[in-house]
Amino acid sequence: MSASEYFRAKLQFEIDVMDVAHAAPGSLVVVDTRRQSSWDHGHIPGAVHIPTAHIPAVTPDMIPTGSQVVVYSWGPGCNGSTFAALAFAELGYSVKEMMGGIEYWIRNGLPVETSSGMSSQKPDPLVTAHT
Repeated sequence: MSASEYFRAKLQFEIDVMDVAHAAPGSLVVVDTRRQSSWDHGHIPGAVHIPTAHIPAVTPDMIPTGSQVVVYSWGPGCNGSTFAALAFAELGYSVKEMMGGIEYWIRNGLPVETSSGMSSQKPDPLVTAHT
């Protein structure tokens, strides 16, 4: 495989945080694959919570076949979303891994949901084009 073939293929299975944030409503099923305590700490609004270990057992009842699934975990230092993407792919779902995870979602100033409601932080100028 050439370098260009590799990177072209890689781009088919990854999605940028801002592309997820700006996706048409209902076009993606965003799945938080972290453990319960991490979900409780904060997650992407509208995301579905399925910890990686539970994907094979619960996904067929929760996510319609044919859905475009986007998985995320903590961030670039965590490969949890890679394991989750593999689990979805093995079930036959079209799946993409959100680059940067919730860390870069937060660093881009996007909203996070907790049991207390929604919150967001000031965008980090090192990772976002927001002004």
